Amino acid sequence: MAPQTMHEELPNGPIVAALIAGGLGSATIGLMTVLAEASPSINNALNWWNPAGPLTGKTLVGVIAFFASWIVLHAIFRGRDVTFAPAATIALILL
Repeated sequence: MAPQTMHEELPNGPIVAALIAGGLGSATIGLMTVLAEASPSINNALNWWNPAGPLTGKTLVGVIAFFASWIVLHAIFRGRDVTFAPAATIALILL
């Protein structure tokens, strides 16, 4: 008979933080796309690399939003056990 090992339950707060941050990053990319199409000045401001056009700015703003929100949410939810269903619903709505 194999020895049984005890598994410690880890809090899911960091996972929830990453999930919601992913939704926020995706929503930011969507918002940047709408703003770039609506405003020529924003479209030009997001053109950070000419071969790709404003796609670079839209994507990098979304990535920055993801990492910034992930850092903040991780600090808030670190060590906590968060109800997963509402967090998943929020992330799904943001997607």
